[in-house]
Amino acid sequence: MESIFDCHHQRPEELGALEIPGNLLRRELPLPNPSELEVLRHYTRLSQRNFSIDTHFYPLGSCTMKYNPRIAHQLATLPGFARIHPACPAAAQQGLLHILAELQEDLAELTGMTGVSLSPAAGAQGELAGVAMIRAYHRQRGETQRQRILIPQAAHGTNPASARMAGFVVTELPNGPDGDLDLDALDRALGNDVAGIMLTNPSTLGVFERQIQEIARRVHESGALLYYDGANLNAILGRVKPGLMGFDVMHLNLHKTLATPHGGGGPGAGAVAVGPSLLPFLPVPRVIHDGQQYRWETHRDRPHSIGSLSAYGGNIGVLLRAHVYLRRLGAEGLRQVSAYAALNANYLMAGLQAQGYRVAFPQRRASHEFIVSVADLQQAKGVRALDIAKRLLDFGIHAPTIYFPQLIPECLLIEPTESESKATLDRFLTVMAQLRREALEDPEILRSAPHNLPVGRVDETLAARRLQVAQ
Repeated sequence: MESIFDCHHQRPEELGALEIPGNLLRRELPLPNPSELEVLRHYTRLSQRNFSIDTHFYPLGSCTMKYNPRIAHQLATLPGFARIHPACPAAAQQGLLHILAELQEDLAELTGMTGVSLSPAAGAQGELAGVAMIRAYHRQRGETQRQRILIPQAAHGTNPASARMAGFVVTELPNGPDGDLDLDALDRALGNDVAGIMLTNPSTLGVFERQIQEIARRVHESGALLYYDGANLNAILGRVKPGLMGFDVMHLNLHKTLATPHGGGGPGAGAVAVGPSLLPFLPVPRVIHDGQQYRWETHRDRPHSIGSLSAYGGNIGVLLRAHVYLRRLGAEGLRQVSAYAALNANYLMAGLQAQGYRVAFPQRRASHEFIVSVADLQQAKGVRALDIAKRLLDFGIHAPTIYFPQLIPECLLIEPTESESKATLDRFLTVMAQLRREALEDPEILRSAPHNLPVGRVDETLAARRLQVAQ
């Protein structure tokens, strides 16, 4: 019997019968013949060129790049979880379903909401589920004229994208000079064509929205609903519940707030939580207990559901890690998370202010992140936020988020998370002090950074136009 590998031994003229142009045929294959040790060293060196939370400080604002505890990985990959087939009967996965039911209950308690669905596979998908439920709610009430969603200027870019994907028109609302939402603008925007408002609290300006209960009152009186973007939930864990602020629906980024794998495009988990008015519309499947056993809830059980958002029950491995994280910390541990996240952010903010950096809202306390603007350096020396970000890489520090939110010129959005020690924060401050000196004394050092990484400064425009993915 001919082996599937026999084609590797065919002569070039035989391969020509496959109608491959002759100029594309390889005449020889000069492959290296390394030892196992040489291969190991090669790939280890490649891995060491990467930035990761395991090796570097990652103050990536609004992304909460915290440490992923190994116990969560260990327990989530136990054979009984890792080897179970998602289509096996409910009777054969009672342990898993029990855990997922507990996670649903824990998240409902954590957020002050009534019901939870774990199936959305990412934060953006959770957003889409949330606004889809808002649309379903209004349609069931016959209020099909509600076609607008209100979104603050400082919102995440996924917010307007999710609203548009759900068929809504977006109206942008300004923030005041103190960072809070402009209530007069809110009043002018509200009307019987508004379906809801999308907010995160604390906002991406790094400050807590102090008027949230008044906002909720005005929005509800107009017949609209409030959506909570869970991106910044790390700042209020165990302290403030979105449900008690007046929100009707929210998503949680389990893949960052509850320290499960984050980055690289996945895997994610964007669980959604709702108040009583939106319970009928939760996406399926959910885990329920029918009095005898746990099972997956279907569209037949919840006929007004917006439907399924992912295959089976979502990213189970991520959900299991989130469950372990919650159980490991408990209620008091979660309060410490938000306390240290806020403490670390305010420590860095005060330190950078003392060095001469300009903070966007100096009169406000930072929540878990804050904004620094280097517009003064850009005007005086031509040094931009991008240059600061590139130069930080030379010191083994991942760049903060830059140019977001867009209403603050030349900004860096910095979030240290609760994971980092004072020694790490102090080193970051030392490096930032050096960068400011360099910007004022020898700005070309920053404009040409990074200097000691495998890849230097690239022409972003040319790279986008002439993409080269291989040598």
